[in-house]
Amino acid sequence: MDGSAVTRLVLASASPRRRELLTRAGYAFDVVVSDIDESTIPSTGSRPAQHAEVLALAKAKSVAALHPDGLILGADTLVDLDGQIIGKPADKEDAERITRKLFSKPHVVITGLALVRLVDHLEIVRSDVTTVYPRKLTEEQIARHIAGGAWEGKAGAYAIQEMGDAFVERIEGSLINVVGLPMELLERLLAELQERPASAL
Repeated sequence: MDGSAVTRLVLASASPRRRELLTRAGYAFDVVVSDIDESTIPSTGSRPAQHAEVLALAKAKSVAALHPDGLILGADTLVDLDGQIIGKPADKEDAERITRKLFSKPHVVITGLALVRLVDHLEIVRSDVTTVYPRKLTEEQIARHIAGGAWEGKAGAYAIQEMGDAFVERIEGSLINVVGLPMELLERLLAELQERPASAL
């Protein structure tokens, strides 16, 4: 879908990966970083996908309050390991602990997407799910990964686009979802939005 067809798309994220994916796809957009503190939104009792959607919507709404006529895109990526939500590591020790856990068995990467536009009460929330089958890492690989710092600011303490086949055996689902923005899902949602009659918004 041509990004020019979307009026004032605003990305409510500081993620350079999400900005890059939107730019590559040809979208014209602004960036307004959400001020939501994710740690204040508890996940207790939530399914991982539901929690990702809640966080994405909170981010979108916080920016929409400042830009009511903009189409705000909020996103949140997290990792589900046997029903346990794994977010961004707090420090090196946490990153090593997460890496050892995640690369011992398959895990699920979930990205919640939210589209919000206050002027016409638009609110769409969805999520995409990808299963990652990791390779067993050596002690040297783990040490090199932690020392390199590529885990910083990333759900699950890794970025699949930087690790490649040495770390991942295969995936089921969208690779771009693991990067942090499921473009296939976003394209579908924006296409649906274009097709809606004005009275439905």
